[in-house]
Amino acid sequence: MWIQGAVLYEPLKPLYLSNPLSSNGTSFFTNHYQKRRSSVIVMSMTTKSTAVPIMVNGCNGKMGSSVILAANSAGLQILPKSFGPEKEAGNTVEVFGNEIKIHGPSERESVLASLYDEYPSMIVVDYTVPDLVNDNADLYCRVGVPFVMGTTGGDRDILYKTVDASKVYAVISPQMGKQVVAFLAAMEIMAEQFPGAFSGYSLHVKESHQAGKLDTSGTAKAVISCFKKLGVSFDDQIEMIRDPKEQVELVGVPEEYLSGHAFHLYYLSSPDKTVSFEFQHNVCGRSIYAEGTVDAVLFLAKKIQSKADKRIYNMIDVLREGNMR
Repeated sequence: MWIQGAVLYEPLKPLYLSNPLSSNGTSFFTNHYQKRRSSVIVMSMTTKSTAVPIMVNGCNGKMGSSVILAANSAGLQILPKSFGPEKEAGNTVEVFGNEIKIHGPSERESVLASLYDEYPSMIVVDYTVPDLVNDNADLYCRVGVPFVMGTTGGDRDILYKTVDASKVYAVISPQMGKQVVAFLAAMEIMAEQFPGAFSGYSLHVKESHQAGKLDTSGTAKAVISCFKKLGVSFDDQIEMIRDPKEQVELVGVPEEYLSGHAFHLYYLSSPDKTVSFEFQHNVCGRSIYAEGTVDAVLFLAKKIQSKADKRIYNMIDVLREGNMR
């Protein structure tokens, strides 16, 4: 089984009565785009799902560029603008045949508002950096543009509260790999229905990621949590392999994927060591997350077109919908 290390999904937050965006007065963009939102939905209903316009923020990053490649294959329309750091503002980059101009923080709102006027059925895809999660979501909500948030980090409580108050459509998930989400959901179901099934068993976990990943895999943590519910004993010590030589020689990572991979091994053994189980899941590259992101975009476009009452979704919702490519 091939999956990537990350958090499964985050539960939807309860409704909030207060709107943090209006605490300092309602902006022009809030009024303007809230008033035009209903017309935007009507216009988008005539748009073919495979021609959904998307703005990929973080377009020249590893995940952003992977999303553009997958979106090209799916026939989505890549819009020629993206957000980036101030030092890159004004640059035009070529990403898999798409010329995209980078805009810095100081011009984000005017650029996004103008683009949304021109492409009222657009959806933003965010693969930026954790520190920008809340600021970017706040901007998308002010302008009223729907978005898919694949970036991890930020204050997730504030994120959900902001989106809920704005009534903007969004898919929010730090894990976009469909198969990853399905596997972890199955693990959670097993842990819930068969608690203690592995009582007394011990667990050893190894995980290998690119050298730049300093933290422990979120997927590993989620799987370990499920095993603990099944009664497994674990000392919370995960063997993290980050040395490229060890990754090639001991783990078996292909050299071309040393800069982007996720190999996990979970080894369980019975108290008397006569029985053992091994769970292994490996991912090379980032295409699994990019393809899931495209599915999330198409899913969200469908929800907007149908004027769905629910507006905040995660990848479990995308999986339950079915009809994925």
